[in-house]
Formats: sequence, C-alpha cells, structure tokens
Amino acid sequence: MKLTGFDGTVTLVTGAAGGIGAALVQLLLDSGAVVVATDREAPVRTAHPRLHLHALDVSDAAAVDARVHAVEAELGPIGFGVNVAGVLQVGEVTGISDAQWRSVFAVNTDGVFHLGRALARVMTPRRRGAIVTVSSNAAGVPRHGMAAYAASKAAATMFTRCLGLELAPHGIRCNIVAPGSTLTPMQTGMWADDQGAQRVIAGTPETFKAGIPLGKLANPEDVAQAVMFLLSDQAGHIAMSDLYVDGGATLRG
Repeated sequence: MKLTGFDGTVTLVTGAAGGIGAALVQLLLDSGAVVVATDREAPVRTAHPRLHLHALDVSDAAAVDARVHAVEAELGPIGFGVNVAGVLQVGEVTGISDAQWRSVFAVNTDGVFHLGRALARVMTPRRRGAIVTVSSNAAGVPRHGMAAYAASKAAATMFTRCLGLELAPHGIRCNIVAPGSTLTPMQTGMWADDQGAQRVIAGTPETFKAGIPLGKLANPEDVAQAVMFLLSDQAGHIAMSDLYVDGGATLRG
C-alpha cells in the first residue's frame, strides 16, 4: 500500500536534528512533502529544494507562534505538524531537582502544547490538517528512575487526545505514536557498556521492566513509518489514537 496525501503538503517537524525526527524528515521528503525541520539548533542536512531548516526552542511559546506564522506566510498553509522534540532526565524522584523537573516538562509537555495550540489556530479555519505527537510507551507504564520523563509524556499524550477531541469536528486529526526502546542517542546514552541492548531486550526484573517480545530494538525508521501512516490519507478515519510501537514491550496495543 502506498501512503498518499504528502505531495506538496507543508509539514512542520520539531526535534528533527536526529533519531526519529531525522528519519521522519527523510520519509516526508521521499513522499513529496515540503518539510520545515526544526530543533533547538537548526538541523544540519544535505540541501534539498523542499527542505527548510530552522532553530526552534519549543519551550518558548512566542517562538513557536512566530515560526508557525512565518511558515504560513512563506510556504503556505501547514497541513501536518509532528511533535518529536523530547528530552530525558533519569534518576529516582528523591534526587530530581525542581529545575530538572521543569526542564523536562518545558520541552516534552509545554512544547507539545505550544505547537498544538499554534497549529489549531491556523488549521481550524481551513477545516483540515493532521497532528501527531511522538510520546513514549513510558506514558502508560510506570518506569523506575524515569518519573519526570514518564509523567511529561503522559501529560503530552492526554493533551494531544484532548486537542484531538476539540479539533475533530473541524476535520483535523490528532494522534499519538508511543515508541518503546529505540536505537537513538537518547537510548544508548543510558547504557553503561556494550551489553546495553541485550539488557533492554531481555528486560530488567530488578526494576520491574519487561523485555521486548519481538527480541529487538526499534530503529528510528520503524517509529517514523508509524507517524507517516497516521498523517496519511489512509488513516483518514483515525483520531485520538495512541499507537504503541514497542515490539510488544508493554503488553498492550
């Protein structure tokens, strides 16, 4: 099945400098979309006539509003928006500082709110568009030493579903992709040695974390492909969905 609906569609992606975001940008370009790729520092990529690179701090509401309005003025109506930007803070609750907690929520939750609100304001009068938030399976399953990350992703997930409820009558679809362990720098940065992947796949009973039934980590493209589906015409009757892409790790859909 060939996914459709991308040709010439202006698409704004946050967190596009690497990992899932970078993989998504490439798939969007391959599908004919006009891509505005953003990250805290402008992504570095090979030049492409349909690719526009910008620095964007999603925790800054005014900056997000300004970027959305600039894209609309310079490139045309934004058809798709994807929240990929995210940060990780690990550590037990007793050791997390107020500043660390706020910094995680500023990106993972506030950033999703800022972009969702800005896109809702421009998409609603047109009565079309699609928004996908890349959350995490940690939003639905408690994780030892990841309280700030899991809580921020849970908030982003529920915000996106609530936004989807408000926008559905206007023909705008909002959905969530919830990855599990994915081979990105965020994941490998938590590994102490070269056995990190094997431990993640096997699970760690001492921290009550299940393994991955499929027996492998996701690649960024695995998650990006799920985002592409939810943006596409083929997902035209899917709204407020929370699609887990984790190899069965959470034992839920």
